[in-house]
Amino acid sequence: PLFAGMNGSAIKNFSCVIYNVFLMNCTWQAGRNAPADTQYFLYWQKSRDENEMECELYVKDENHRNMGCIFQNVSIGIEKAYFLVNGSSKDSLIQFYEEFIDLYKIEKLMPPSNITVNCDDIKNDCIIQWQRPQISHSNKDMCFKYEINIKYK
Repeated sequence: PLFAGMNGSAIKNFSCVIYNVFLMNCTWQAGRNAPADTQYFLYWQKSRDENEMECELYVKDENHRNMGCIFQNVSIGIEKAYFLVNGSSKDSLIQFYEEFIDLYKIEKLMPPSNITVNCDDIKNDCIIQWQRPQISHSNKDMCFKYEINIKYK
């Protein structure tokens, strides 16, 4: 059967976020019925054309169980990425967990850079300029909205 393994042994609360343009962090929690010796392994595929790869840098808990993964040099494609977490235990079969994620939806944007403020006392105005934040995905000319909060001291 497709979901072989003990009910409640698959991971739960799987979530990923992309930050600092090129880094992605995924975390999960052990299934409530997973035996204590269960070890989890994360595989992902950025698109259908690319090979499935295992996590290279696991984040472990105090029992040396893999509870997360840090990915470096991530770039966002146009397809959904595929994530699979399976587990192994000497006591029982562990159910796997899988999810497709639009990577652009989980990117946490950086703040704008090179912010400059030039004020002119005579004209009584200020010009504020900045550079658009770097983003991980290829669609570079997305519509950005900015909010400027000016506090007078």
